[in-house]
Amino acid sequence: MDPGIRHLIHRMCQANPLWGAPRIHGEHLKLGFDISEATVSKYVIRHRGPPSQTWQTFLHNHAKETVSLDFFTVPTATFRILFVFVVLSNDRRQILNFNVTEHPTAQWTGRQLLHAYGRDENPRYLIRDRDAIYGKIFQRQAEVLGIKEVITASGSPWHNAYAERVIGSIRRECLDHVIILGERHLKRILSEYTDYYDGTRTHLSLAKDFPQGRPIQRIERGRSVSLKRVGGLHHEYSRIAA
Repeated sequence: MDPGIRHLIHRMCQANPLWGAPRIHGEHLKLGFDISEATVSKYVIRHRGPPSQTWQTFLHNHAKETVSLDFFTVPTATFRILFVFVVLSNDRRQILNFNVTEHPTAQWTGRQLLHAYGRDENPRYLIRDRDAIYGKIFQRQAEVLGIKEVITASGSPWHNAYAERVIGSIRRECLDHVIILGERHLKRILSEYTDYYDGTRTHLSLAKDFPQGRPIQRIERGRSVSLKRVGGLHHEYSRIAA
């Protein structure tokens, strides 16, 4: 048997654990390979136990009904450490809620979930890490809202990749260029950046669109102008009638 065909069978098995020999054989026929189903069945990978979706597949399949949340720390000019809690919609990469505190508690964290949700439409899944701050109070709050917690593996920040990505963007595009004076100052800066992030900043994962979405402004609409955002760190470009 051609080693290339055998390799292709193995690749299909690994990429599609739900497929059996008949399905893989059908794909080979469509690719022009004249082999029998019995031959394919001989070389398919035998999966142990029922096949399950990968973590990446789960994130993709449930993006519209999943949010990610996480904490990150910000030092101030007076060497205080402030904690920022952020909630992100996985579907549109939209920052749904953030808040700042110097002393995070389980009660405070549970209230942030209420501030972000508690409306008619709540997400189905919530991705978080194993931080002890998400205690029984937070868990009960999620249960009351009908949200199922998906807890990432220990020491695996990539499991919460969407939240880690937005935190990295906040640092690189905003906080690394600002000296934070205190809690009120940090809230104002993050509020300005969040407005920019959700309503103006283009995202590769959204095909260069914004989380809130905005129609393309055609050339005939008028000349382009530049508007300062986040204190001049970034700019928004729009068209206005001449």
